[in-house]
Amino acid sequence: MELIKRYQIRGVSGEVSRVQMQGRIVDYWIPKTTTGHLLIAHDGQNVFDGKTSTHRRSTWEMAQSASRVSEHLGITPPAIIAVFHSGSKQDQHGRAKDLSPQRFFQEDVVVNSANVVKADLEHLRGDKYLNLIFDQIVPEILKNSNLEIPVANRAMIGSSMGALSTLYAGIQRPEQMSALLALSPHWTIGGNRLVERTIEELPKPGRHKIWMSRGTKSLDADYKPFQEYADRLMQEKGYRVGHDFITKVYEKTSHNERSWAGYLDQVMKFWLNN
Repeated sequence: MELIKRYQIRGVSGEVSRVQMQGRIVDYWIPKTTTGHLLIAHDGQNVFDGKTSTHRRSTWEMAQSASRVSEHLGITPPAIIAVFHSGSKQDQHGRAKDLSPQRFFQEDVVVNSANVVKADLEHLRGDKYLNLIFDQIVPEILKNSNLEIPVANRAMIGSSMGALSTLYAGIQRPEQMSALLALSPHWTIGGNRLVERTIEELPKPGRHKIWMSRGTKSLDADYKPFQEYADRLMQEKGYRVGHDFITKVYEKTSHNERSWAGYLDQVMKFWLNN
């Protein structure tokens, strides 16, 4: 683990450390008081630092949200590990390759994208990406920070393709976390079959809490039929709305960090309020 820099976030105590691990950039924030919770976030570019964010310096303001909600609940905020995707000018589809539910697309889910050909599917790295997170990034950062956090207090969060990767992580590595927080899952890339494969293979109810939400503008407007289908399948599987499963529609919100940050406190409360 190579330290790149440390920086501060407005309104949050402590520092964010930016490191490089196995060629992957990771930002992480550890509260000053020893914490018992861990949140693993996709799209690390957009989590803390407005200088690296995708849209007009807007971030998730995740540390601020975690601090507010934790103070309200009377607990120490969670540590947050934010993993950058590898999309770049040289690899314009790098993000999608990282965050793909790889096995589904390589088996029977047809990718609904005109610029993706079958040969591209051989280069998906969603499995390798999750293995890197759980086998190297998380253990090394926790060890370096002298933290021991039980799986029961670990969660993963992501939006759009990151939401798909979050749900897929619950399938591939269910023993690594107890909460899956999926905002604006990008169901349209695989349609109903992607919904079916995902819900079919999610863990049975009992050990996990799952959040799904969407807006009503831009890309999120297209998710309505697929998310409603997912909601029905989740309940048929035995998840109970309001208990271990939350599904929300946020009217007039869109597909961007500002929208997700606007209701992130509710997501945090669902996870942290045991």
